[in-house]
Order: sequence, then structure tokens, then C-alpha cells
Amino acid sequence: MSTARNIPNDRGLSLRMFITGLMLVLLYAVVIGLLIAVGISYAVVLVFAGAIIFVQYWFSDKIALFGMGGRLVTPEEAPQLHGAIDRLCAMADMKKPKVAIADSDVPNAFATGRSPNSAVVCATTGLMRRLDESELEAVLAHELSHVAHRDVAVMTIASFLGMVAGMVTRMMFWTGMMGGFGGGRDNNNNNQGGDQTVLIEIAVLVVSVAVYAISFLLTMALSRYRELAADRSGAILTGQPSALASALVKVTGEIARIPTRDLRTTETFNAFYFTPAIAKSGVSISTLFSTHPSLDKRLAQLAELEAEMGRPS
Repeated sequence: MSTARNIPNDRGLSLRMFITGLMLVLLYAVVIGLLIAVGISYAVVLVFAGAIIFVQYWFSDKIALFGMGGRLVTPEEAPQLHGAIDRLCAMADMKKPKVAIADSDVPNAFATGRSPNSAVVCATTGLMRRLDESELEAVLAHELSHVAHRDVAVMTIASFLGMVAGMVTRMMFWTGMMGGFGGGRDNNNNNQGGDQTVLIEIAVLVVSVAVYAISFLLTMALSRYRELAADRSGAILTGQPSALASALVKVTGEIARIPTRDLRTTETFNAFYFTPAIAKSGVSISTLFSTHPSLDKRLAQLAELEAEMGRPS
């Protein structure tokens, strides 16, 4: 349900968010069951699960903001950005989120937060430098739509679970590469215990890989639809689909000029961004499984909306 009076609810998005949330709950249940099945005590599993859930709920938004290099700014520090968000929030009849700026030349914006009360909308210095006033407001309206639709919370939590599983997978893989699973044990006296330990380590690695893959696919499926929903709602809010289309074309073109090294530092958080930052060389997850619908698809939707509003595209 939308938390803004003048940003309509998107039933398709709500359904996908519900399914994603349900799948995440089932994923948690499977992970907990498997950890108990391999011999880890109930107490350890429950404490671990409780700690993960606590960190997800209270700190995932802060971790995401920190990871993307954002810092909260006051109206005195960023009057243009605050002014634009103030106007849009008044138009949407919604609570104003916190405002942040990321000191990056990569032109982009994102929203994060576990709830509308803790939401943050952030724009990069590269975005603010390249867009005119109407284009910037169109992008910010897009991000505010994410907050109003509450999909920010689902994306933040889903992404956090995937990041944890990914870190466990890399740690287990690195341990195996360095010393071998179960390495360094007395094979003559502790063969049985060593075999059990190896099986547990392999099971943890397999579960971590599976959790990462499932979480990643859930995040991608939701991310692509929510971007289209935010494009539509943001364009309706400002009444200028053409401004958002112009911003999309401009930002996509400018990103293509950013050095590959700089793009790779932001690829991890592509699911949050207004447009994906994709490295131009080599194979990356971003090129194989896009977090966003294609530019053509987004522009086509905006052109259709422009026609519905009675303006030539």
C-alpha cells in the first residue's frame, strides 16, 4: 500500500513484494532447518537467526547508505536538493525522507530504508551537476515513489540476506582453497570426526551458494518491475514523463563515459540505483542478470504515458 496520498498503489508491485517476502521467510526456514540438521545446536541457530534479523531490520539501510558512499545533508548544505524534495513531498502528500548526497561522479540516485520513517533519498554529485531542474525533480520523484510503494524495505532486506550468504560463500571457498575442507586434522586418529567436519563445511558452502542464488534471483525479479512502477508513478506525480525520459537518456549516456574502474565500485548496489552502473569490459553479473528493464522498455512506457496525458511524445 502506498504511503503517499497522491502516489497511487501499484497492485502488481504489491503482489510481487508479497511473494518475495514469503519466499524470503521460506528461505530463512530452510536455512535454519538445514543448520540444525547438520548438527548445529538449536540455541546457536536461534541466536544466529535472531542476530541476522535484528541487523537486517535496524541496520540494513545504514549499511546500504554507507556502502554507496552517501552522507546525510541539511537544507543549508544542499538547498537545491532539499527544495526539490520538499516540493515533491508536498505534491505527493507524503512524509519527507532524509536527504543525502554521495560524492561520486557517476550520475545516479537511490532510496533506501526499512520504512518510510527511516527512508533516505540520495543523489550523487555527478547527477546534480549534469541534470537540469526538471530532470532532477523527475529522478527524485522516481525515488520518492520507491519510498511510497514500500519496495525499498523489501529490496534492502532481500539484498542484505544475499550479501551475507555471498560473504559466507567467499569465506568458505577461500578457506577451502587455502587449507582444504577439513585440512590440518589428524587423519589417523580422527578420521570419523574429520569426515563429519568436512561434510558440515561442504553443507554450509552449498547452502550459502543456494541462498545467495535464490536471494539474487528474487531481488532481480522484483527490481525490474519496481523500476517500471516507480517510473510511472514518478512521471504521474510531476506530470512530465518527457523530463524523466530525458533524464534516463542523459544519465545512461553519461554513465557510458565513466571509467570502468569507477563503475565497478558501484556495481554491487545496482539494484538500488536509478539506472545501473555497468562496467564496459569483461563479464559481470550486471550484464548477465540485469537489475533494471531495458532503456527502450522504460522509454516506451513513458512515451505511452505522455500520450495518455494528451501530449505528443
